[in-house]
Amino acid sequence: MEKIANKTSGYLMIILFFLIIGTSIWSISQQFFFVAIPGFLLSFSILPGFMIINPNESLVLILFGKYMGTIKESGFFWANPFLVKKKISLRARNLASSIIKVNDKNGNPIEIASVIVWCVNETAKAAFEVDDYTHYIKVQCEAALSHLAGICPYDSFEEEHKNEITLRGGGEKIKKLLEDELQERLMKAGIHVIEARISHLAYATEIAGAMLQRQQASAIVSARKQIVEGAVGMVEMALEKLSERNVVQLDEERKASMVSNLLVVLCGDKNVSPVVNTGTLYN
Repeated sequence: MEKIANKTSGYLMIILFFLIIGTSIWSISQQFFFVAIPGFLLSFSILPGFMIINPNESLVLILFGKYMGTIKESGFFWANPFLVKKKISLRARNLASSIIKVNDKNGNPIEIASVIVWCVNETAKAAFEVDDYTHYIKVQCEAALSHLAGICPYDSFEEEHKNEITLRGGGEKIKKLLEDELQERLMKAGIHVIEARISHLAYATEIAGAMLQRQQASAIVSARKQIVEGAVGMVEMALEKLSERNVVQLDEERKASMVSNLLVVLCGDKNVSPVVNTGTLYN
């Protein structure tokens, strides 16, 4: 940071200002107008050089089109009155992007938005590298979201893509990808990205119903698969226990009938009504 003003000079110049004013007033009382007029002109030319900087604020200083430095320290200062001063806040700020419609990696139209926390890190770049750094951040945020959606699918339904990072299930990995993407884009404007995360994610309205049915079907298939695996294990355990304890001797046909009945009971989504068979399997 190049600082071309300091607190000491500010206090010295305020003392000099009042000293010149006092001398000018005394000159008028003594009718020394040839001294008073230049004194007033000099005192009022000093005034534009005074400046007050609040905490977490900065002043970018320009002299006749040349960047002279930035003051980031809070306090009371004086500098060359001909300097042009541009105030830039160093506070952390939030940006909630608008919801945009883009295509994910699989070509599905989705709606996505984000919230980022950012602050100005390099005041010279923020002041001179871009026209309006706040508008620049908004545009680059939407561009980063569009690029992120293009490299990651909304969700994964296929078994071979279960380990792929998705927008819906990526969690911290998606957050890190978004932060890195934004930091790379906003570095040109001297912006530091503190945090970024997706705030809205949904399928576009034209395919939302179909994708919901697909998700429900996938969930049902997954649940049925788990139920069948559990039922087969229970049937296998039942046959083993019956054989170990010699409760009953079953031939292959009776085992098949028992397995069928147990699977119906265990895999059915409704309560099963028992049927009492008083005969045998052979008549």
